[in-house]
Amino acid sequence: MRDVLPTLESWWAQGRPAALATVVGTFRSAPRQPGASMLVGDDGEAVGSVSGGCVEGAVYELGSGVLDGTDPATLQRYGVSDDDAFAVGLTCGGILDVFVERVDRTSFPQLGAIAEAVREHRPVAVATVVSGPAGRVGRRLVVWPEEVEGSTGSTRLDDALRDDARGLLAAGRSALVTYGTDGERRGEGLQVFVESFAPPPRLIVFGAIDFAAAVARMGTFLGMRVTVCDARPVFA
Repeated sequence: MRDVLPTLESWWAQGRPAALATVVGTFRSAPRQPGASMLVGDDGEAVGSVSGGCVEGAVYELGSGVLDGTDPATLQRYGVSDDDAFAVGLTCGGILDVFVERVDRTSFPQLGAIAEAVREHRPVAVATVVSGPAGRVGRRLVVWPEEVEGSTGSTRLDDALRDDARGLLAAGRSALVTYGTDGERRGEGLQVFVESFAPPPRLIVFGAIDFAAAVARMGTFLGMRVTVCDARPVFA
C-alpha cells in the first residue's frame, strides 16, 4: 500500500471511496512483492500496479465490482493454468494472490493515522483478514509499537496478531500469516496479511566529496534516508 498511499489518503480525506488491490502472496517468479498495490477510484481512475501489466485489466474489473458493491472483498489468485492457457495470467510463469477490498472513511477509519505515521517515519503495521469465515474477511488490526486499534472480531486472534505483527514490524517484513478460525496459532482456516511500514534505513555519509555524492544517490535510489555530514558548510 505504501506506493499508492498518498493518492489513497487524498481520496479518503475527500470522502471518496476506492477499491484497494494488494498483493498478499507470491509464488515462483512473481513480478512484484507482497504489499504492491493498485487503486480503482470512484471516477474510474486506476493508480499503481500489482504485476507490471500482466493482470491489471482483470484486477481493475474485480476492483470495480468491489467498489460498487457487486462483489464482496475478495482474495483472487492469478497465474498460468495448463487447463486454460489463454486465461489471464503472468507471462513470467509466477503466481500472485491479490486481495481486493473497498476502502472508505467508514471501513478504514485509521487510514489517516497510518499515512501520518508513514510520513513521519514512525513504525506501524496493518493486519487485514484476507480469507476466513464470513464476517471476518476485510476486518483489520492496526498495530503500533505501543498501541493497537481496530479488531478482527476475535479477542484471541487480536492478541495473537498484536504479538506477531510487532515481531514482523521489528524485522521490517510483511507476511501472510495463517491461524485457526479463532486465532489458534497452529490452526488453519483463516489468513491475515500483515503489512509492515517500518521506517526506511538510514545512511550517514561522512565527507562531502565526489564519492559521497555517488553513494548518496545510490542510497536514495534504494529507499534509504540519506544524510551527508561535513564540517565544511560550503561543501556540505
